[in-house]
Amino acid sequence: MDNIGFAFLLTLIAGLSTGIGSFIAFFSKNTNKNFLSCSLGFSAGVMIYVSMIEIFVKAKDSLSLSFGDKMGTGATILGFFGGILVIALIDKFIPKDTNPHEVRDVEELDQISSNSLNTPKAKMKLMRTGIFTALAIAIHNFPEGLATFIAALQDSTIAIPIVVAIAIHNIPEGISVSVPIYYATGSRKKAFLYSFISGLAEPVGALVGYMILMPIMNNTVFGILFASVAGIMVFISIDELLPLAKEYDDGHYSIYGLVFGMLVMAISLFLFM
Repeated sequence: MDNIGFAFLLTLIAGLSTGIGSFIAFFSKNTNKNFLSCSLGFSAGVMIYVSMIEIFVKAKDSLSLSFGDKMGTGATILGFFGGILVIALIDKFIPKDTNPHEVRDVEELDQISSNSLNTPKAKMKLMRTGIFTALAIAIHNFPEGLATFIAALQDSTIAIPIVVAIAIHNIPEGISVSVPIYYATGSRKKAFLYSFISGLAEPVGALVGYMILMPIMNNTVFGILFASVAGIMVFISIDELLPLAKEYDDGHYSIYGLVFGMLVMAISLFLFM
């Protein structure tokens, strides 16, 4: 029971880091884009390395106990690409009215003519942008929450770096939700609330996953689930984190962050062997 509480707490921390993005947007005049690029690259490095080197292997070990080495490896591969397929379908069917990272910070909107933001049509468009962005992020956060929760139940040494990586990744998402809502309503409270709610999808994903899967959990279910988690995390890293990191990048900071994230994850796994 203690492990379940700890796993849920880690998932909650990861999800609510979207709120940090709101604070950064409102109380920081300038965004250090190279630092943000490096941080996002770091997150991708952590998630890719731990998925391919640790989570995939643990999934294979579990499935091999159920099906033998060859069939277990095949089932792991199917689970991995099945996870990619699931998150790709989620990505395909989220609302396309807005790009989740279209509006990045307050400074960017401050450069827009103030007159263009004062019309009812402009405010309605910004509000719509914020709401759809929050919805898109919530849908993406749901499987992330399940991934974090399952990882934490299995091994906290794997889960904590994942939580850090997802938290860093959620900060700009929080900004992208809160900024258009703020400019549409003039209310920091509403902007923070929408951002906060979008992050709650992660602990909700953990809770739903626990209620559905825990009663039937065994080596086979765990292995398939863990393999799927690895696929989901690799897809998120390649599809979201790295492209966004490159958008902020003035040089090779995103790649430096990627390599450093892999190195940190490798060292942490080595130390806790």
